[in-house]
Amino acid sequence: MHSAFKILIAAAATVASIAASAQPFARSDTSSIDLRQARQEQRIQAGVARGELTRREARTLQEGQREIARAEARARADGRVTPRETRQLVAMLDRADAQIRALRHEPDRRVR
Repeated sequence: MHSAFKILIAAAATVASIAASAQPFARSDTSSIDLRQARQEQRIQAGVARGELTRREARTLQEGQREIARAEARARADGRVTPRETRQLVAMLDRADAQIRALRHEPDRRVR
C-alpha cells in the first residue's frame, strides 16, 4: 500500500511538471500585438492629418484594425493565446503594415 501511494505521488508530480512546462507555449499576454495595433492606428491618423490618406482609405484601414482586434479577442476567449493564434495575428498585422505603407507612401498603388 505504501509503494502504491509513492507511485501515485510520483505520477501526480510528473503530470504537474508537464503542465507547468507547457505554460510558456500558451500565452495570454498580447501586449506586443496591442502595441503594434496602437502604432498602426497612429500611422493611420498621421496619414489623414498630413493628407496622405483620404477619409475613405482611413476607414478601410481602420476596419482592418477592428478585424485584428476581433481576431485577438477570439484568440483570448479561452484565456490563452496559442503559438498558432499568435502567428496568425502577427501575419494580419504584417499585412496591415504593408497596406498602410502602400496607401501613405505609394499613391499609385492605392487600393480603391
